[in-house]
Amino acid sequence: MSTAPDAAPAALTPRQEEVLRAVVDRHITSGQPVGSKHIAGNDGLDWASSTIRYELHRLEELGYLNHPHTSAGRVPTDVGYRYYVDRLLPSGSLPAPRAAVDAAIAPDVVHVQVDQTLRRLADAISDVTDLMGVITGPPVASATVRHVEVLVLQPNLVTVVVITSTGDVTKQLFAFDQPVDPHLADWAAAFLNDRAQGLPIGARTIAGRLADPSLGPRERAFIDAVAPALEGMDEEREVYVSGQARVLTEERRGEIAQIDGLMRAMEERYALLAVLRNAIDGGQRPFLRIGSELPSGFTGVSIVAAGYGPARGDLGTVSLIGPVRMDYALAIATVREASRALSSYVEDVYG
Repeated sequence: MSTAPDAAPAALTPRQEEVLRAVVDRHITSGQPVGSKHIAGNDGLDWASSTIRYELHRLEELGYLNHPHTSAGRVPTDVGYRYYVDRLLPSGSLPAPRAAVDAAIAPDVVHVQVDQTLRRLADAISDVTDLMGVITGPPVASATVRHVEVLVLQPNLVTVVVITSTGDVTKQLFAFDQPVDPHLADWAAAFLNDRAQGLPIGARTIAGRLADPSLGPRERAFIDAVAPALEGMDEEREVYVSGQARVLTEERRGEIAQIDGLMRAMEERYALLAVLRNAIDGGQRPFLRIGSELPSGFTGVSIVAAGYGPARGDLGTVSLIGPVRMDYALAIATVREASRALSSYVEDVYG
């Protein structure tokens, strides 16, 4: 688990840890503040109510719990959630939603394009957790050129079709002042396939391979004219989102501040990608940021993410985003399982 940079302010006694665990578990389930009467006698807490009230007070003093108002019980703070995730979750027995994740990348659908698979997986992890599933696709530069076609549509109009290793197809039209010789177009297709096939998408790589000093002026001019179809392919990542409506349910109406922060986070696409880039840097190990550990624009939001890819997990990220009150055990296990399955899937495409 990739933890936050700041450590918790104070260590807890075993009894305080048990009380904190009970409060967090109860609050995640109910969404309501938790008092001593809610947990006394439950979850192995056999101490007197007065003892539990004292420990709740101490946990509040230490910054792990908060008191919403005078008559209410306590709710976990961001620090409380962090301690819970890092030290109290039984990592060896986290739920593993393998069936739901594997169904999104089942053998009968692996032939579809990568973007369709990523959409299916975003839907699956959102369904499992009732959180927002967000998957960043690989940059176009991660794909390679599989095939190029140069077609004369009209005497002065040519289209260049590029098919990538991910199954993506791009088409770009080019208009010329003079009619284009179909034989020149056929030659250009053969030349582009010979020079670019199997190369990573990206202007630097492909431009160097197309620079051939032996070409005549006519051929050189035509290649220069149509080269942007390969060189100019955008390297920006696609973002696949599912489950926005799940965070607007009736039972979460009281968390409107967190929901508002979540909606703003999704609108700030580039800020979100910057946060998720840290998950790519961490490879396939789950990355978690809780509430105040995130930039100010993400108030009340938690993100669980991991990179995916055939080697270091650096093709993109699979993540779950939602209010700070979430089932962290399920979210972490789901992201870990989705990262594993997606890494295995893309190995055939990018390996």
